[in-house]
Amino acid sequence: MSTWANLGLQDSASPLMEQLIFFHDHALLILVMITVLVGYLMFMLFFNNYVNRFLLHGQLIEMIWTILPAIILLFIALPSLRLLYLLDEINEPSVTLKSIGHQWYWSYEYSDFNNIEFDSYMIPTNELANDGFRLLDVDNRIVLPMNSQIRILVTAADVIHSWTIPALGVKVDGTPGRLNQTNFFINRPGLFYGQCSEICGANHSFMPIVIESVPVNYFIKWISS
Repeated sequence: MSTWANLGLQDSASPLMEQLIFFHDHALLILVMITVLVGYLMFMLFFNNYVNRFLLHGQLIEMIWTILPAIILLFIALPSLRLLYLLDEINEPSVTLKSIGHQWYWSYEYSDFNNIEFDSYMIPTNELANDGFRLLDVDNRIVLPMNSQIRILVTAADVIHSWTIPALGVKVDGTPGRLNQTNFFINRPGLFYGQCSEICGANHSFMPIVIESVPVNYFIKWISS
């Protein structure tokens, strides 16, 4: 989860989030290079006393400053398209989780395992344990196996919600009357926190999500119990 004064992205917990971080660094490097180049040229213009009073046009420099930005945009667009298709790729899932957004809580269904269903509410501050995170902890966590392909189906019962876990690189809108899906692969155990990131009415920011990633044998025991 994010910590105090954290200026970077969260540590990734899935291969897709790793690719998103790599693309972020790639695009940021290009932006820094452009900023330095343009800043240097503008800085040098202030101290340049030479003027060509016979210059009317320059086809060569106009071709350069038209073609060069197009090439730079290709260096951003091609990795972006590759990542976009990777995010939409649905492999054979080991577990399917259904998430239903309500105001102001989430409902979850494990339809693969005898329809296990439960609601997940935020724990109020006055009931929070000493080691809990305010506005982020819930009474019923989602338990999912690590190193397994997970498919999540997201919808909503009232207004538009958004199921978002930054550490996994997952953000799916839950729209009433529509079923959206995505997949993710958790590659390490731990607790991963998220929130509804859609403006869905009063108290919309108090719909936290907590995933507890456990080894497969622990998940089987949890399902059995």
